[in-house]
Amino acid sequence: MEVRRIDYQNVTLSIPKEVLRRAKHLAIERGTSLSGLLTQLLTDLTAKEDEYRRARERHLAMLEGFNMATRGCITGGREELHAR
Repeated sequence: MEVRRIDYQNVTLSIPKEVLRRAKHLAIERGTSLSGLLTQLLTDLTAKEDEYRRARERHLAMLEGFNMATRGCITGGREELHAR
């Protein structure tokens, strides 16, 4: 089994004092450090963004070649479109 080495980068953040105080309490409640809490939140956020991009690409690929017969131009007025 291969062990992946994770490189870390230190960052400096400017966070409002009240937000920082509450975040520290959250980290304590969850049994982690503030760094661990932020790492998990950013990991989740970036994973969701990656998932969204993949889904978007899949759905755009499904629409490829799908002819909506408008060629990007909608003709006619509201009344015509809703006429029965």
